[in-house]
Amino acid sequence: MDETTLIQRATSGEAAAWEPLMLAHQEPVFRLAYLFLGDADDAEDIAQETFLRAYRSLKHFDPSCPLRPWLLSIAANLARNRTRSAARYLAALTRSFRADPPKSLDVERHTAQNLDATELWNAVRQLPADDQQIIYLRFFLDLSTAETSQALDVAEGTVKSRLSRAVSRLRLIIKDNFPTLSEGYEI
Repeated sequence: MDETTLIQRATSGEAAAWEPLMLAHQEPVFRLAYLFLGDADDAEDIAQETFLRAYRSLKHFDPSCPLRPWLLSIAANLARNRTRSAARYLAALTRSFRADPPKSLDVERHTAQNLDATELWNAVRQLPADDQQIIYLRFFLDLSTAETSQALDVAEGTVKSRLSRAVSRLRLIIKDNFPTLSEGYEI
């Protein structure tokens, strides 16, 4: 069966017609996501999300056009969004641990900040999942204590104590494993 027929059948609700389309385009979608993200697990997540979103939006797709470019544009957008999200997350964490934000942004300082952000990201990844989650919600998404409480379905006091413990653990990890992050700062 050709691609146009499979698209038409999938659009009309025949889910089995979507599978051969996914199989035909799975590798290029994964490779593009991997190129953007550099992590196989993240790339796999993006590939899965790409096919889910494409299937849900298939009725808006022009079947006279090739499917691959459309899928790749969805994957690229999702990967870019994930990269931007990770960068914002790292920036928020970096700001939370440093009292004085940089006053100028020269190339040397920018490079040093990127290295620090990468180290901070690696430090956060050493935390237990619950600690990563609370730091993510509070610092990356910049949710208030009340909003974090709602997102986790726990009391605000629980959010405060979990956040305090998570930050304390992160400080220890930084002190023990990433000493360059703490140079010149009281951690």
